[in-house]
Amino acid sequence: MEITEIWEKDSYLKPYKPVIWRRHQMRLDKALQIRGTHDRLAHAINNHLYYGIHKTETGWICREWAPNAVAIYLTGECNGWKKDPGYAFIPVGSGNWELILPSGALQHGQLYKWLIEWPGGSGERLPAYARRCVQDPETKIFSAQVWDPAEPYRWKYNNPPRVTHPLIYEAHIGMSAQEPGIADFDWFREKVLPRIARLGYNTIQLMAIQEHPYYGSFGYQVSNFFAVSSRFGTPESFKRLIDEAHAQGIAVIMDLVHSHAVKNEIEGLSRFDGTYDQYFHAGPRGEHPLWSSRCFDYGKDAVIHFLLSNIKYWMEEFHLDGFRFDGVTSMMYHDHGLGRDFTQYGHYFDGNQDEDAITYLGLANRLIHECNPQAITVAEDVSGMPTLAYPLEKGGIGFDFRMSMGVADHWIKWIKELRDEDWHVGDIFYQLTNKRQDERTISYAECHDQAMVGDKTIIFRLIDKEMYTSMSKDIPSLVVDRGIALHKIIRLLSMATAGDGYLNFMGNEFGHPEWIDFPREGNGWSYHYARRQWLLADNPQLRYQGLEFFDRDMIGMAKAQNLYERAPLPVVQDIGSQVLAFERGKLLFVFNLSPDRSYSGYGLEVRPGKYRCILDTDDPSYGGFGRNDSQTAHFTLAQRGTNVLFLYLPARTAMVFIAD
Repeated sequence: MEITEIWEKDSYLKPYKPVIWRRHQMRLDKALQIRGTHDRLAHAINNHLYYGIHKTETGWICREWAPNAVAIYLTGECNGWKKDPGYAFIPVGSGNWELILPSGALQHGQLYKWLIEWPGGSGERLPAYARRCVQDPETKIFSAQVWDPAEPYRWKYNNPPRVTHPLIYEAHIGMSAQEPGIADFDWFREKVLPRIARLGYNTIQLMAIQEHPYYGSFGYQVSNFFAVSSRFGTPESFKRLIDEAHAQGIAVIMDLVHSHAVKNEIEGLSRFDGTYDQYFHAGPRGEHPLWSSRCFDYGKDAVIHFLLSNIKYWMEEFHLDGFRFDGVTSMMYHDHGLGRDFTQYGHYFDGNQDEDAITYLGLANRLIHECNPQAITVAEDVSGMPTLAYPLEKGGIGFDFRMSMGVADHWIKWIKELRDEDWHVGDIFYQLTNKRQDERTISYAECHDQAMVGDKTIIFRLIDKEMYTSMSKDIPSLVVDRGIALHKIIRLLSMATAGDGYLNFMGNEFGHPEWIDFPREGNGWSYHYARRQWLLADNPQLRYQGLEFFDRDMIGMAKAQNLYERAPLPVVQDIGSQVLAFERGKLLFVFNLSPDRSYSGYGLEVRPGKYRCILDTDDPSYGGFGRNDSQTAHFTLAQRGTNVLFLYLPARTAMVFIAD
């Protein structure tokens, strides 16, 4: 991508040049302030090495920042959970507290907490920088845990090269189990990682890794930002999973939740030192009106250092290849973007923006790329904020990619509101390719959002109750035939029109038949719907397997052909016939969306030469009817100064051809 001033690529931004450069200068000034005498931002960010519990040559040192505290004690299994004067912190200035202990005072695996006293009150708290927190199975209460294993994990493999075009497999460790229950890192590494490698995805996006009290929050209500969720295993088992993914050449990025924090006080940061605004905004602005969570004050240096240190810690300790930033829209707008359509450019520059948060996001991207220039960052933003995924040096916020979140919304709308025969191929192509040309994007037909209770996956919208009765290959069903055909077409169209990458949520590749519903009171605390039924895809008698085979070959085709090196160029948008064709590099994509009309000898004006089919949704191995012979070579014919390729296009199918 040629890097020029963003308003030269998008003239509608020219009136807002002063605002764009003022925000850019805010990022530069803040970076300079944080760096101080250091030459790089990454060298100045080290809170995680100072705060928390650390083993030294002579013992242990514990530190915490609690400016409103009048006393802090360490209580735990080491001292019978008592308020022991021998475990009292001393103030060391600037709101910092310190406790030095001899080598035998703490042991690996011991549970502990801080007891913090403040004017008029006190409370048990988990350290803000706690690296290990565990939940009591009976009381459900979390404690911090001393983590000092005798044999730290030894890394075997280097991070893979930078992923220029991410093919992302979005996954949740806990719900990757086959049977009801919570899976762990070892299960995922042994059972799911090989599937991902076999399917060909080059990036795994892991959800819910940061510790969170409520499992059903999908990991988006974080309490302990530096702790790997103990539900899934130990830090060492997480490292081994990442290491083995790297051995397969697969990058691992993590969902990073810096947009808000859980309201819980005993487990989290809320009212940590007795005040409500230590890390968060004071008053109503400090609480998210929709998520019932706490909102960080990104204008505070302590918050900036806390969050940036969190990033550096995850990268250095776990060798991550980048992050997907959750809830970026909520961060960037004072009203969190709620109830807004963002239909005018002025909506990005009208004073409703939290420029402290925008500054933080720019600093976060700078830090990540300083720590690892090969890392990638992905922004989840529904607002379409310009400059979000534009280079820092040219006034951008610096994300490498942004999610094309509107694609999934359009598919839901088309499936729900239109009859099949009313699908408008021109509108579909426009909406799927309608992206900012100055920024790199990742598309998806559906992610975890569309799989939750209260929503429906694409396969469920298409087949509904017949998922339970008619997915066997020996049971004829027109409903299932339609659903299987459209599921493949929708995924291929989404991937083929994507800007720079593609995402799939775990299990959706084979049309997982049920929604996601985490254990809660309303379902009797059941794990039945918080799992993935892999055996369905492995059963050759069921039609799920064909969908998985198609996904594997679709991803393989995209990788083998360097799909995203060129932009899609339309060849045919035949609204009446519902035929859509476009070229992308050497590839020709042809879709017949008509539910009941097949076309014999359909002509396409293309480059002259020989064309062969390399992917056909109608292939019998994908659950299709095999109405075309994939071995047939197709040659263009010269007609009236053009070159025409004549094809047989069965109803409700798609094919990919390569020009030899």
